[in-house]
Amino acid sequence: MCFLRRPGAPASWIWWRMLRQVLRRGLQSFCHRLGLCVSRHPVFFLTVPAVLTITFGLSALNRFQPEGDLERLVAPSHSLAKIERSLASSLFPLDQSKSQLYSDLHTPGRYGRVILLSPPGDNILLQAEGILQTHRAVLEMKDGRNSFIGHQLGGVVEVPNSKDQRVKSARAIQITYYLQTYGSATQDLIGEKWENEFCKLMKKLQEEHQDLQLYSLASFSLWRDFHKTSILARSKVLVSLVLILTTATLSSSMKDCLRSKPFLGLLGVLTVCISIVTAAGIFFITDGKYNSTLLGIPFFAMGHGTKGVFELLSGWRRTRENLPFKDRVADAYSDVMVTYTMTSSLYFITFGMGASPFTNIEAVKVFCQNMCVSILLNYFYIFSFFGSCLVFAGQLEQNRYHSIFCCKIPSAEYLDRKPVWFQTVMSDGHQQTSHHETNPYQHHFIQHFLREHYNEWITNIYVKPFVVILYLIYASFSFMGCLQISDGANIINLLASDSPSVSYAMVQQKYFSNYSPVIGFYVYEPLEYWNSSVQEDLRRLCSGFTAVSWVEQYYQFLKVSNISANNKSDFISVLQSSFLKKPEFQHFRNDIIFSKAGDENNIIASRLYLVARTSRDKQKEVIEVLEKLRPLSLSKSIRFIVFNPSFVFMDHYALSVTVPVLIAGFGVLLVLILTFFLVIHPLGNFWLILSVTSIELGVLGLMTLWNIDMDCISILCLIYTLNFAIDHCAPLLYTFVLATEHTRTQCIKSSLQEHGTAILQNITSFLIGLVPLLFVPSNLTFTLFKCLLLTGGCTLLHCFVILPVFLTFFPPSKKHHKKKKRAKRKEREEIECIEIQENPDHVTTV
Repeated sequence: MCFLRRPGAPASWIWWRMLRQVLRRGLQSFCHRLGLCVSRHPVFFLTVPAVLTITFGLSALNRFQPEGDLERLVAPSHSLAKIERSLASSLFPLDQSKSQLYSDLHTPGRYGRVILLSPPGDNILLQAEGILQTHRAVLEMKDGRNSFIGHQLGGVVEVPNSKDQRVKSARAIQITYYLQTYGSATQDLIGEKWENEFCKLMKKLQEEHQDLQLYSLASFSLWRDFHKTSILARSKVLVSLVLILTTATLSSSMKDCLRSKPFLGLLGVLTVCISIVTAAGIFFITDGKYNSTLLGIPFFAMGHGTKGVFELLSGWRRTRENLPFKDRVADAYSDVMVTYTMTSSLYFITFGMGASPFTNIEAVKVFCQNMCVSILLNYFYIFSFFGSCLVFAGQLEQNRYHSIFCCKIPSAEYLDRKPVWFQTVMSDGHQQTSHHETNPYQHHFIQHFLREHYNEWITNIYVKPFVVILYLIYASFSFMGCLQISDGANIINLLASDSPSVSYAMVQQKYFSNYSPVIGFYVYEPLEYWNSSVQEDLRRLCSGFTAVSWVEQYYQFLKVSNISANNKSDFISVLQSSFLKKPEFQHFRNDIIFSKAGDENNIIASRLYLVARTSRDKQKEVIEVLEKLRPLSLSKSIRFIVFNPSFVFMDHYALSVTVPVLIAGFGVLLVLILTFFLVIHPLGNFWLILSVTSIELGVLGLMTLWNIDMDCISILCLIYTLNFAIDHCAPLLYTFVLATEHTRTQCIKSSLQEHGTAILQNITSFLIGLVPLLFVPSNLTFTLFKCLLLTGGCTLLHCFVILPVFLTFFPPSKKHHKKKKRAKRKEREEIECIEIQENPDHVTTV
């Protein structure tokens, strides 16, 4: 092939063009050889994937094990709160604390909680008998090292004009029971048994006390309700598979019984299914543990795999029928597998970056690792297993076998003597094909709709202004949503929606959201507590909080007793000999650590407890309090840490979940920029970057307006959106920029006619498969459904509405193609004139 230099074009431009052509032809040649190899050895490429699936699938069933540590899974892996917890536990070990408050614990440990709620308008304080009966029933339980810790009142109404804030009535009361396990395996098993009995007891007591509503929670409740989603979604996933199989089968069918490929659509979906099963087997063989977030992998892999299936089937239908079936398979591979290889590589890169050490959420990391294996196997199974199925289907078509009944199609003369229903079932479409139609696949109903109706409508000059207005509305809502993004550190977003944990959390949020969790304030260095400046610093740090403080109580004690303790010896002497020996102050012994050096005692560490006043959005305000207190520990003379067990889940959660999608987006952008001058056409990559950015920001903004927080599930869906958009926009855009028609309108029509069927088939199957998720009563599946619905909807909007209109009045220009065709036509006319002049006896007939 010779490369002609365009007038005025620089030399570097022609070299880049030559390099692009060489790379493109090289990839097409490789895929053509791959197709020939598969078509010549279809049994081998059919058997190897089947054997792998059987081997790893059975291993997956034998090695299935759920993840037991929910904190490890959803809390940030590298968290400052975990370091603070270790320091607090080393200073104040739990097993040395005799009289604990519920807030003393540095880890949630084993516990049981119950909220007793009175009917509307009643006072829980008048239900003392029912409360005491519940409390006594819990304390009488066997096999438990239980301890009644304390209670809280919710929905409190105070006595009007009361100076000491006396309680007039309350709507709810919360009681907490912690178990003394201290890390012992035996005690942990006893604690687990106690928690099970506790939950059963609460159900029994609810039946006995109809005048009280009981909402119980145990430490394992979050883990149980997190894994409950998988159990609830089991049947719905099977329904999704049936719907996708049905949609793929119907969309691959035609009236033509010879060229219809319903079984190829069916086998394509099954190909993706067995690749997912194989990936699951590899995951469990490598000691992977299942968690409910992995529920999204079948939908993610199906959206990418079926795209390759439909594109390969569409590529087969674009090949010439007069070729042998092996050459048709090779041509389909060279036409489709180049783009599918590129998109699969981008899937692997983005999810590979999500599985990197930069990802701070273990659930996201495990998901991305599994997804990378699924993408690799998906690609292998598509060109091997499904390619072999395509070979057998092509052989049947070449031998004129019925696509459903696999029997020989009778001749036209034989059909003419049969009833109409028989002709309809056994017709190969030649009767419907006119003499000037060379491609009988144009009769496919989606292809016919796009060619005859949709392409003309979407490129109509009167439709374009409405599309521009629609895009401006879309962009406005997306931008508005992007300004309101909120992080999803609330673990309730991952639980089954009808579970006891969610019910408990809703009641607690409603009646116990006026104050934050009790925050431990740990002073871990020796401090001159008797110094007035130190006392003032402590008061300033504790200002704005309700404090449970031995320091404040001791200062009050000294003031009431009229004792002066302005130096170290007097301060510590009175503290040990008088203050801590009084019964009402003895519980502060566990909050102070003394050390003795000779005859001198020192206070080397101590702890206080702070409670902040909050509004309904308690979690967000607690995170703000945490972010304000930590810098003070570095800037003030007092060295301290603050900790609550919930900080482990909140600490830098927003940053932890957004990093994977930022890294994935940067990876996609970097790959597209590096290949800007190498792959197919620079403007193709430019338009692809714009389209993917528009879809990604649209999904991000709209999901925020749909009340979806930035948790690990939504972040994984955003990473998937990047790839899903590339998967569907890339073939459309590259076909457009390489088209040689006279006008942009004709080019976009040709592009839609070539790839629109596969895109519409895949997105329709994808969206229909999501419908059963809507009926799974789980917050996790609700988030998954909403995000994937937005992903499919925005991609469909761009492929069929926005891009077909915008590409008609934006670059690339098609004028040079028109000039080339005019020059060729003129050259051909001149040659014909010369031939006529050389042959004067030449006679032409009209």
